[in-house]
Amino acid sequence: MLGVGGGRWRRVASQVGRSVAVWAVSTVTMLVLAGILPDFQLQSADGDSATDIAVTAAAGAGAFGLLSALVWPLLVRLLLLVPALVLGLLVFFLNGGLLFLALDVNPAARGAVAPETAVVVAAVMSAVASATGGALAVRDDDAYRRRLYRLADRRRRSHPPCPAGPGTVFLQLDGVGHDVLAEAVEQGTMPTLARWLGGDGAPATHRLTPWRTDWSSQTGASQLGILHGSNHDVPAFRWYEKDSGEVVVCNRPTSAAELQRRAVAHTGDGGLLSLDGASRGNLFGGGADEQALVLSIATRRRSRETRSRAGYFAYFSDPANAVRTALSFVAEVVREITQSARARLRHVRPRVSRGGLYPFVRAFATVVERDVVVAAVMGDMLAGRTAVYADLVAYDEVAHHSGPRSRDAAKVLQRLDRAVALIEKVAEHAPRRYRIVVLSDHGQSPGETFRARYGLTLGDLVRAGCGLPVPRRAQRTRSGAEARNTVRAALRRPVEEGAEEHRPARRRREPVVLASGNLGLVSFPDVPHRMSKEEIDARHPALLTTLANHPGIGFLLVRSEEHGGVVLGARGAEIPLDRLDEDPGPLAPFGPGAADAVRRTHSFPHTADIMVNSFHDPADGEVLAFEEQIGSHGGLGGAQSKAFLLSPVVLPAPVEEGAELVGAEHVHRVLRRWLRESNGPQVPLDDSRPAGREDVPFAVPEGFVQDKSA
Repeated sequence: MLGVGGGRWRRVASQVGRSVAVWAVSTVTMLVLAGILPDFQLQSADGDSATDIAVTAAAGAGAFGLLSALVWPLLVRLLLLVPALVLGLLVFFLNGGLLFLALDVNPAARGAVAPETAVVVAAVMSAVASATGGALAVRDDDAYRRRLYRLADRRRRSHPPCPAGPGTVFLQLDGVGHDVLAEAVEQGTMPTLARWLGGDGAPATHRLTPWRTDWSSQTGASQLGILHGSNHDVPAFRWYEKDSGEVVVCNRPTSAAELQRRAVAHTGDGGLLSLDGASRGNLFGGGADEQALVLSIATRRRSRETRSRAGYFAYFSDPANAVRTALSFVAEVVREITQSARARLRHVRPRVSRGGLYPFVRAFATVVERDVVVAAVMGDMLAGRTAVYADLVAYDEVAHHSGPRSRDAAKVLQRLDRAVALIEKVAEHAPRRYRIVVLSDHGQSPGETFRARYGLTLGDLVRAGCGLPVPRRAQRTRSGAEARNTVRAALRRPVEEGAEEHRPARRRREPVVLASGNLGLVSFPDVPHRMSKEEIDARHPALLTTLANHPGIGFLLVRSEEHGGVVLGARGAEIPLDRLDEDPGPLAPFGPGAADAVRRTHSFPHTADIMVNSFHDPADGEVLAFEEQIGSHGGLGGAQSKAFLLSPVVLPAPVEEGAELVGAEHVHRVLRRWLRESNGPQVPLDDSRPAGREDVPFAVPEGFVQDKSA
């Protein structure tokens, strides 16, 4: 009891100390402004002593701060639907009015200010007070949580009473593999998750279950399958579709919207979050009513039904949030520049370029996206929402450029663990019980890039095999990191679609070569159908042999007129798909499940003419990325295919003992069963479609209404 009481008094003392510090800084600011602005006075016409002027400034600063604290929450509520720019301009005039009022109620009655000067003084004082308070509270999660609790109180009152059953929060730690998580827990890097797993000697509250991804081990395929129950016909992160002559890229808003539409049509169901759900920071909406930072709706004009009060504008309407995030953003940029310079000076290998805009992209992913998503999740919990799914992309972005087990990535895991702990604390104040499920969409496999090892890109190798000229200087491939187009979508900037790899190429005879981590796709745009091995050999006799025998290539998948589909490897290996179980051939180093994953991808309508998977060394888990990444995912090989599911022990086990959790669609069915167990039969039980079911064509069922964001 003494410990609890002592903690309460320490929090009170900390809050009082911050308030006094802000008051003192505001007083000094007011004195400075009165000294440099001719139309702002803190003394009478007869002149006053320094003490009287200081008292006047202190009283004025105190009155201004008190009025701001009392009036600002009411103004935010009244102006919540005002566009952010208009609200920002109104703030200046409203603050000027508050300063007038503060000087009017000042007991000393000595202050005077011109109207136009009042706006300037109020703006400066608000900025200084917010910066001071934000700087003092930037490491105080309790203060941050209490601020968000007050802001979310209005949302909770506006919602109907919560159901009796518990809510569920799904937190996706993007790119964190099962083994990386287990090591972080073992080494104390993630103490919150370690405590959940019984690491402190207390009974475990959660269980850790690995799950194996599909061949396309990347966020687009995994999250589409988890949220919408189908990732059918998603062969990679980016692929060329011959029927439309376009390149589909999972983190392009237009592509994400189309993939979501196809998944909804394929399953006939809105998604995992259809029952009072919220989708935060994801590529897809999952059928949620509330969506923020969701890429599939980034290109649409937001409707009243889909506008989220927990998005960017709602988050940054609180000056303390803005200051907290801005300071952390700058610190992260400096941290990345320092870490990159240290890696260069120490000649760390493997290494990729981390210059240009990357420090800012990293800061967005690790700070802005994290803060806004966590705040949105906390608001959803305080509003009593039934199901929340949120993606935190911080680790994935850093691991791409620093390595999955690098010191830089470990620091990000520490901050993610702290975010999970903050959400756990908020659950104590939510109007209903919450079960927190933490999961990942894939892992990452280490290794240098294909170009760094061999001096040429996959595209160069394909051109050489086709007898086409190879450029002396290979072009750098675009990174597939999820954060880049999220930044552009957040800023309402058009997504870059002018690159050569994204241009329609229906009439070109040259192959289109695309990379998704260590998975490569080769398509011939002038041939309307998926070419067979026999057709490719007739057209380019040396191509398949050149690729299959290259030491950086693990295996190829092509259609065969004789066998339906074959896997090709070095030294003439050619294994039909229906014989892979008895003779895995070049798939042997990729472990169990590789054959099933390859066969499933072979059945997709938009599988490339040639699917290329890089070399994989089972001894050290390394792969060779066809992109500029030293931590990659997207194909088969190593840790990228081994994700995790961390679930409360009060929920049924994901799979029976000895069974394996395979594929994102299987994960979707597990999560849906848990929601049904928590919330009753109003959640449809999506168990009618086995994992190996025959896929149906894309067609929206008659009378089916898509999610509200459509």
